[in-house]
Amino acid sequence: MPEVRSPPQEHPVSTVVETDVLIVGSGPAGASAALALSTYGVPNLVVTRCASLADTPRAHITNQRTMEVLRDLGVEQDVIARATPQHLMGDTTFCTSLAGEELGRVRSWGNDPLVQAAHDLASPTRMCDMPQHLMEPVLVDAAVARGTRLRFETEYLSHTQDAAGVTATVRDRLRGDTYEIRARYLIGADGGRSKVAEDAGLPMGGRMGVAGSINIVFDADLTRYTAHRPSTLYWVLAPGATVGGIGAGLVRCVRPWNEWLVVWGYDVTAGAPDLTTEYAESVVRRLVGDDDVPVTIRSSSAWTVNEMYAQTYANGRVFCAGDATHRHPPSNGLGSNTSIQDSYNLAWKLRMVLDGTADARLLDTYTAERAPIGRQIVTRANKSIGETTPVFEALDGLSPQTPEQLRANIAARKEATEAAAKQRARLREAIAFKVYEFNAHGVDLNQRYDSDAVVPDGTPDPGFSRDPELYHQPSSRPGAKLPHAWITSGTRRLSTLDAVGRGRFTLLTGIGGDGWVRAAQAQEIDIATVVIGPGQEYDDPYGDWARLSEVSDAGALLVRPDGVVAFRHASAAPDAEGLLTSALRRILGHG
Repeated sequence: MPEVRSPPQEHPVSTVVETDVLIVGSGPAGASAALALSTYGVPNLVVTRCASLADTPRAHITNQRTMEVLRDLGVEQDVIARATPQHLMGDTTFCTSLAGEELGRVRSWGNDPLVQAAHDLASPTRMCDMPQHLMEPVLVDAAVARGTRLRFETEYLSHTQDAAGVTATVRDRLRGDTYEIRARYLIGADGGRSKVAEDAGLPMGGRMGVAGSINIVFDADLTRYTAHRPSTLYWVLAPGATVGGIGAGLVRCVRPWNEWLVVWGYDVTAGAPDLTTEYAESVVRRLVGDDDVPVTIRSSSAWTVNEMYAQTYANGRVFCAGDATHRHPPSNGLGSNTSIQDSYNLAWKLRMVLDGTADARLLDTYTAERAPIGRQIVTRANKSIGETTPVFEALDGLSPQTPEQLRANIAARKEATEAAAKQRARLREAIAFKVYEFNAHGVDLNQRYDSDAVVPDGTPDPGFSRDPELYHQPSSRPGAKLPHAWITSGTRRLSTLDAVGRGRFTLLTGIGGDGWVRAAQAQEIDIATVVIGPGQEYDDPYGDWARLSEVSDAGALLVRPDGVVAFRHASAAPDAEGLLTSALRRILGHG
């Protein structure tokens, strides 16, 4: 007999996709949020309206703090393998064109010998130049490998939220249909024109569209003009240029020494010019200064210089990060760094709220901690543009004049006259002052948090002994990043930063700190303990940790999952368990 088969059973098809955290945007902020959440075991889904990851270099400077974040998330070596190393980043050059006359240089991005020593003392990592189109695949590949679900060509349309979660409506740009994604939390990492931030009603300060700029990506072998003075940036004094309102164009190295990006200005009130290949090539040749070099234009795009920052980073269960909350020019290379650090700050807090370790009040500390940083870097980046003006003032290069007059002004500095000597001095001083853009080590590393996720220890804040923008000052004060020191464990050398992180709290103490170890072990949450001293699991062979810890051997530091000191006690305490319990309750929003 023929086999009788039952008709297939019909099952209702749900049009709602569910996840713990929905991330809108796959740029540095969104990708790093996904990577951190997946590393911590939090289910998450990334949607992006784009068909691919970044296809142009965009952001590129990657500072030490970001490299520390990537080290903790396990992708530091993947970045190093693809990035331009620090020693090739550093002779920021001012010139009339790459083939033309050089006006001066600044040892940049830690390549001044004294600054390099400060970098070595500050962190186990080195900064590098990692263009965004190379960075995003590293972050996204690792995130997906650890559990992130990623949907390209999926456009965020709107969201609603209630007491239990967020429902986002998205459109599949391939099929054309819309559907809903239900998440417990939503992260808007959708860039400088963030619709999530707009829909969430985040209040903004500052203004958009301060100036207009054009990016031109091109291929050309410029070895003869650049390899002897390796740099990420070459500033070209050019009549008619208006990058950030300054009379200059910028040639940026993407990959030494044949992949490049030119930044050229335009009058934002008149609108961007027609970005034809011919126009792009004319700008490139003007800045290179050699019409015989073969040039291949790869892309051109217009953008605006902005000076805007969010005053609040969240509304209920919706959080924003990256360019959605701080919009500024690329000066100081702060954009992707701050974006990645935003997400790193938020991810561990979401994880602990989602698994019940922390109260939802912990999430309020995201705005409290990151909004001041966002405002600071927007101000710093725009200020750096203005600090370029004296370079051109020294050459009378800002007032309207013919190219011939500008060349005459530049040539005048070579004369054996008192006026020329003063001009040379003004030019040297103006170029040297650019360290506030190209060597602002303190801007990168001196971030201090003040929120309910940090427990003050009652000691007066000594402030900074040197310029806090130029110089990093390590501190174990609650709210500061844990100081880096090389310690050992057996035959292994590691940084104090390697002993913390990985999604958990860590208590550091020394000989005589047994009470703190017992206090940590008595807590309801898992706290790693690190005891440093002779005969302990970790030793301090150079004595650096004893100097930097700012507590006695029997004292204790409680470090958050993001490497920030949350609690400090200078010595042993009879009631160590009570002190630590009280501190954790505050940090986790329980009291």
